[in-house]
Amino acid sequence: MATEHQSADDGADQGNQLPLGPSIAAAAVSAAVLLPVLWLLRVGFGVGFDSAVALLTRPTTLEVFVNSALLVALTTTACVAIGVPLAYLTVRTDLPFRRFWTIAVSLPLVIPSYVGAFAFVSAFGPQGGFQRLLAPLGVERLPEIYGLEGTVLILTLYTYPYVYITARASLKSMDTTLIDAARTLEHDRWETFRRVTVPQIRPAVAAGALLSALYVLADFGTPSIMRYDVFTRVIFVEFGTFGRDTAVLLSLQLVAVTVFILWLESRVRGEERTTAGGRSRALVPLGTWRYPAMVPVAAVAGLALVVPVAILVSWLVATGATANQSLAFEWSYALNSVTVSTAAAAVAVVAGIPVAYLSARHGGRLPDAFERISYIGYAVPGVVLGLALVFFGSAYATPIYQTLYLLVFAYVIRFLPQSVGSLRASFLSVDPSLPEAARTLGQTSAGAFRYVTLPLVAPGLFGGAALVFLTTMKELPATLLLRPSGFTTLVTHIWTAYESGYFGQAAIPALVLLFVSGLSMLVILRQEGYDVK
Repeated sequence: MATEHQSADDGADQGNQLPLGPSIAAAAVSAAVLLPVLWLLRVGFGVGFDSAVALLTRPTTLEVFVNSALLVALTTTACVAIGVPLAYLTVRTDLPFRRFWTIAVSLPLVIPSYVGAFAFVSAFGPQGGFQRLLAPLGVERLPEIYGLEGTVLILTLYTYPYVYITARASLKSMDTTLIDAARTLEHDRWETFRRVTVPQIRPAVAAGALLSALYVLADFGTPSIMRYDVFTRVIFVEFGTFGRDTAVLLSLQLVAVTVFILWLESRVRGEERTTAGGRSRALVPLGTWRYPAMVPVAAVAGLALVVPVAILVSWLVATGATANQSLAFEWSYALNSVTVSTAAAAVAVVAGIPVAYLSARHGGRLPDAFERISYIGYAVPGVVLGLALVFFGSAYATPIYQTLYLLVFAYVIRFLPQSVGSLRASFLSVDPSLPEAARTLGQTSAGAFRYVTLPLVAPGLFGGAALVFLTTMKELPATLLLRPSGFTTLVTHIWTAYESGYFGQAAIPALVLLFVSGLSMLVILRQEGYDVK
């Protein structure tokens, strides 16, 4: 976010009049981001006050609200409870094989939560694979995995990395000499952690918790598979049954909840702390707990990674005779996914350049507003964005409705902040005197940007593109709502196999999705110089 601008003395760009070209481009991007939400508001106002009140106050609507709030609260709390200790263990202690565990507990981020839900339902459902293994022992049925508890379990396993990664980065950068000073004042380790470490990492933990909460609120696939009614599931069902008014009003309610979460996170985060000082290389010794401490780390990584991959492989082996030929996998599905994800990544980066450039190089309300508006798309769940674009496209954009253009447009709006954030950080790292020197040597502003600034921000550009590519590959509700007729991707094929009851047919596309997502994750880690020591 635009909170750390360089001062006017840091470069010639600061304090000057905003450049016309980037300003117009950033304004156009902001208008595009606002379009779906404004259209949704317009449709919502057309429902009528009395009808809106009746729909929003009926018992089923209130139940959906409570279910969604409870799911977000429990999952976010669980993510913090898992992510922070894992970060501390892999950064501040002498845990054995820290490099391996650092990567292992980060990788669940590449697995879509709905794929994990498939796997866990197949393995641990009442009549799942685990029950069949126990059948000779007289176990006829396992407890239900569906509902709130199962949904919290699945979403926690695949969203805790948001908290883990942000907390780990904060722990790596914090001034550990403050901890040493606290220890010399005879504070025990728990008191030192509570009074010194927690205040310093709180902003990072709050940021990670926000990402987890937004993911949980926006997720459609997992609650649907786990048969738990939340906003996203009910909106999708209502839209499919032509309950347009209900779908729109629930969408607006969901957006309001999202805004509240953003406000709450800003209050919890507090002021970001910058400390100057040194770092102590000494790690906290675990003593006799050194090897036992690996057990919870291995349990989390095993549940999130080993279980779903093993189940997918078992599906692949066992499908054979039970295969439904109408659901046979085709490599064109993978090509379709890669094509639209690449297009979305390219457009998102191009659209993010003027927004990130103005935010990094120019102070003022307008550049800040452009940057903040770019985050609206990420805060709006995919099912809401897809619904808004369905209404808008069918009414006013018929030439691109049911085309890849509208689908890519939705992806760009949804994941634009990922490219903006990466690009902005890169622009801030470029010395403003370098493009200024190029201009004094005869280059135009455009030439200085092209030949000096752009090569220097290339790592951030590719990192942002890889992140957009990764998240687009996994996006489910927007793809289901906006894909052209007959256009099948990996995620839509997985979903079709699930709805048809042929879980085994989802094995190949799910494994291909995990492989491609894993490759893009490696690109991200490489571009960001992710330290796993």
